[in-house]
Amino acid sequence: MKKNSYHRIKIGTGRPAEFIFFKLLALMMITGWLVAGCQQEGGTMADLVLVNGQVWTVDQKKPEVSALAISQNKILAVGQNSEIKKVIGPATKVIDLKGAFVLPGFIDAHTHFLNGGFALKSVKLRDCQSREEFVSRLEAKASELPAGAWIVNGDWDHEQFDPPELPRKEWIDAITPRHPVCVNRFDGHMVLVNSLALKLAKIGRETVSPPGGEIVKDPQTGEPTGILKDAACDLIYAIIPEPSNEEKLAAVRAALKEAAAHGVTSIHDMSDLSSFGVYDQLRQQNELTARLYVYDQISDLDNFLQAKDRLGSGYPFLRLAGLKGFVDGSLGSSTAYFFEPYNDQPQTSGLLASHMYPEGIMEKRLLQADRAGCQVAVHAIGDRANAIILDLCQKVFEQNGPGDRRWRVEHAQHLRPEDLTRFGQLGVIASVQPYHAIDDGCWAEKKIGPERIKTTYAFNSLLKSGATLAFGSDWTVAPLDPLAGIYAAVTRRTLDNRHPEGWIPEEKISVEEAIKGYTINAAYAEFSEKEKGSIEPGKLADLVILDRNILKIKPEDIRSTRVLMTIVDGRIIFDRLEAEGQ
Repeated sequence: MKKNSYHRIKIGTGRPAEFIFFKLLALMMITGWLVAGCQQEGGTMADLVLVNGQVWTVDQKKPEVSALAISQNKILAVGQNSEIKKVIGPATKVIDLKGAFVLPGFIDAHTHFLNGGFALKSVKLRDCQSREEFVSRLEAKASELPAGAWIVNGDWDHEQFDPPELPRKEWIDAITPRHPVCVNRFDGHMVLVNSLALKLAKIGRETVSPPGGEIVKDPQTGEPTGILKDAACDLIYAIIPEPSNEEKLAAVRAALKEAAAHGVTSIHDMSDLSSFGVYDQLRQQNELTARLYVYDQISDLDNFLQAKDRLGSGYPFLRLAGLKGFVDGSLGSSTAYFFEPYNDQPQTSGLLASHMYPEGIMEKRLLQADRAGCQVAVHAIGDRANAIILDLCQKVFEQNGPGDRRWRVEHAQHLRPEDLTRFGQLGVIASVQPYHAIDDGCWAEKKIGPERIKTTYAFNSLLKSGATLAFGSDWTVAPLDPLAGIYAAVTRRTLDNRHPEGWIPEEKISVEEAIKGYTINAAYAEFSEKEKGSIEPGKLADLVILDRNILKIKPEDIRSTRVLMTIVDGRIIFDRLEAEGQ
């Protein structure tokens, strides 16, 4: 768009407002009112103004307004149309929202961002509902690639197969004789590999499962089935060729484009320092269109501390966050760690992750990280895993004394009733992904029974107990779409449509609380609530504009709401009208 342009978002029907607006401006200029009335303290004029909207600020002091003004990369003023017109100058771009709904830019508090970019161009297995469809898509991908090229990613979900069954290497060996395969389950805690990949990794019937992982073997033959769980996946990951730097940059560019289309203006990336380096290349080229808050693995603690000493917190668009640890695996892979065995696999209660070995190492690392002033985010899904990390947090806090830590439990999926109140008591943030509830809710009871699911994804109970909920997607485990997450948190309607009133409906939360999870609470989880997360003067001009007011529509209609525009740092980085060629 050109400077001085008047941009109108086309929403609904009715006569365009340009003529009336320009007539008003002409009258104001003729009478001298504009020149006199637009003078604010210091003479600051807005670069961009949004008028005639429904603006939900997430600021309790002024929750609803109709307009706002932006100067450079900050919010200049927030108020009603009559107030904001005072900062419209000759060079101000004005957007007539025509009733559109404005929120602070969404903050996704849990992604695997670089991997997400690669997944956008990889084989797509997420919606496969049969063995035949699964095999067919892999065969098609193999036909596209040169011999020797790896087939990776995939994000399959065997629970969608009819009947549900884990895939085996025999399914795909015949169609991939010249392509090593390592395709992951969508939760990232289990992969299927073919015989060629097993051969390259030197994994056979005699290979012992590593601590924190499992090489699944046929009970009759003792041969690997091709399924590897958690730490066992690393045996394959170690031999997959590293993508080139250009491939990584292309993946990040694709991921940034995906984020912009969904109104995501800030990303918490559960990654490592190598990903930080890739993002930094794009930062130096001014290509970052989302703010990245990057975690490193807690097993890399010493290198992270060196990077922190060298870089400090980082840069305005790229910051070092803290350390990411793992206590257990996932429910779908039967590696989430529970006090009681799985109902459908009574021989196991899950697995402790490799970060828990050798015994005592997690406590040692947490103490060291805390003494160094590092934020920690720890993955815990099963009820026993959550109890373990809460116990460790309490021990570290008592030993090292009080502080503004904002430590996080990532996922916090399955909790004992007695652990629900501990998040608020300890000041530990529950970093949760609401979309998982409507996905796992299709099959979770089969795995852990009717009692344990009562405190699964217990968002409402956590809020009532005083916990802070920060919302994320866990992309690519779930879509990079905060509106899908808000829909899930508010309705809890499972994807199989079997729970129209909500799965465990007492754990539904309000739309307002869900919005906070993706805005001010997620900002708090990265120590940035004074800079973003609400629409207030002086805060960063990160905004998302939606085609309807999700506070006023039926909750089930949130799912079909569309992002019209995304603004980051005062710049329009996504405009649906332009994206669709209108």
